[in-house]
Amino acid sequence: MSEQMQRIVLASRPEGQASEQNFRLEDAPLPQPGDGEVLIKVHYMSLDPYMRGRMNAGKSYAPPVEIGETMTAAGVGEVVASGSDDLQPGDFVLGMFGWASHGLSPVSEVRKLDPQKAPISTALGVLGMPGFTAWHGLHAYGRPQKGETLVVAAATGPVGSMVGQLAKQAGLRVVGVAGGAEKCKLAVDTFGFDACLDHRAYADAPALAEALAAECPDGIDIYYENVGGKVLEAVLPNMNNFGRIPVCGMIAWYNSAETGLTAPAIWRDILTKFLSVNGFIIFNHYDRYPEFLTEVAPLVAAGEIKYLEDVAEGLANAPKAFLSMMQGGNTGKQIVKLV
Repeated sequence: MSEQMQRIVLASRPEGQASEQNFRLEDAPLPQPGDGEVLIKVHYMSLDPYMRGRMNAGKSYAPPVEIGETMTAAGVGEVVASGSDDLQPGDFVLGMFGWASHGLSPVSEVRKLDPQKAPISTALGVLGMPGFTAWHGLHAYGRPQKGETLVVAAATGPVGSMVGQLAKQAGLRVVGVAGGAEKCKLAVDTFGFDACLDHRAYADAPALAEALAAECPDGIDIYYENVGGKVLEAVLPNMNNFGRIPVCGMIAWYNSAETGLTAPAIWRDILTKFLSVNGFIIFNHYDRYPEFLTEVAPLVAAGEIKYLEDVAEGLANAPKAFLSMMQGGNTGKQIVKLV
């Protein structure tokens, strides 16, 4: 076993849009597990939009990554050394190992995986945090009813594609919004959406709002919010009374505080249309994760839920893949293959 590992640390805090200069690849001593700990060789690590927020200083729902610290990330990998009888070398687990070739973790903070039931990479996507986020947000806050209309942005991402497929199974009309004609075709042909709009094809929010009105003749009952920005501005005029908006993310605003919306305009729509708007952080709801797996894992195994993975090769390419993802450059769940 090598005595060195590799990791990517936060080299500096971004001002506005993040860049590769904000990251640094470095070697570090390979840790050894103590009692109740395991050392993991990471095979795949996850890249997710929330990581951009962790690069900023300031109070949030989770502490920021400090300068010189390993960037945070979930990963899946193989136990290579164990200080616990609960896990043995050769077992595969999911845990928060960071942007790193190896991770040291208490056994209590990892989950054992069965590679015979599903590829281990799915624990980072369709059967992991993004899939669970989609499932929980849709059911807990979207409260879908057969015959309603749902709109979801970032429609071909791991959250948006799951939201749309679950909504279709529940009997809703599903309209996606995505960046580019190819992604829109994917939303319809692969994920089964009724329609998908390319937000890049519309010069401004009013033009996109008009297109949404045409695709949603009965209005919008549920808007699953992943992006903010122009899409939210286009959706709000089309929301029906008593509509529901689960707020999962706002990737369009992560690199900038600029917005065409104002608080009075948003608040007026919420008030006059009696909207239910629920922000949520999925880490607060993992008591429901076994329920999610029980319902969704068989659908994935049967091919009734489709998923895509966008795989970048090598830890050194993680910053480039992350920055591309933040600009919509990925198709499906963005992961990095280390082994």
